[in-house]
Amino acid sequence: MNDLLAGQRRNKGKEKMRIGYVVLTLAMIQAAPMSANSQSANRFDGSWTTTVSCPDAAGALGYSFDVPTTIHDGRLHGERMREGEPGHLVLDGQIQPDGGARLYAKGLVGASQFAVGQAPKGTDYGYHVAATFQNASGSGKRVEGRPCDLTFSRR
Repeated sequence: MNDLLAGQRRNKGKEKMRIGYVVLTLAMIQAAPMSANSQSANRFDGSWTTTVSCPDAAGALGYSFDVPTTIHDGRLHGERMREGEPGHLVLDGQIQPDGGARLYAKGLVGASQFAVGQAPKGTDYGYHVAATFQNASGSGKRVEGRPCDLTFSRR
């Protein structure tokens, strides 16, 4: 009789552990979508200001300017000045859920003294930017060409 009772107690203990594992598994399944949503690239959506700063380099003067920027569905778009106008700049790219981004800037030289090689006003240029975003800020660096830093601030 004692053996029978001991066996029943062991089975009840195993059953409780199985139920515990099932409950834990269900809790993890329910939590997974919440953590995935909190890591969505959409969390960066809104109005931002991008500041592009480039120091003196290779005979070109340094400069700094702001670019009004919008992020929608994790896609960044910034534009400074009107298309076709010297000094125009467009910045585009996708922000990943972890905040990493690879952006592309293209524009027209505004004044030759600020361009490497003294490229004439209105000359096309472009470069890639490697960036990282946090909740309300971000930073990036120009990948090729003269060194430039980009900072991103949520408005």
